[in-house]
Amino acid sequence: MIYEFDVPGKIIGKGRPRLNSYTGTVYTPTKTKDYESLVQQYFLLKYPKFKPFEGRVQVEINARFQIPKSANKTEKSLMLENKVNPTKKPDIDNIVKIILDAMNGVAFNDDIQITKLNVEKSYADEESVQIKISEY
Repeated sequence: MIYEFDVPGKIIGKGRPRLNSYTGTVYTPTKTKDYESLVQQYFLLKYPKFKPFEGRVQVEINARFQIPKSANKTEKSLMLENKVNPTKKPDIDNIVKIILDAMNGVAFNDDIQITKLNVEKSYADEESVQIKISEY
């Protein structure tokens, strides 16, 4: 079984836990929680009768950023041919963290099961994250 789905829209990286100085409690930023929920919703829309993987899991993530409006034709073609990759925020490790945390307990029981990971940042006409999760 392979779970493969897209999450369209602006890509958000995992935010750092914040400290409420008044109460002294640590909390996850709302933007982070909302994006994790969005990823889960797109997964559940495509796979309503999912069964979490129990063995070794392999994850492929392709964060596809929108081509900047300032790019000329030559730059655009290089970006679409994957000869130029985005070197902008969010960091690739924060993208991985937010996707894996969103899928934890949903597509797989625990992220400790992930033994293969392939991640790429690239350009596309529409911003989105392509996610492929499989057991091997």
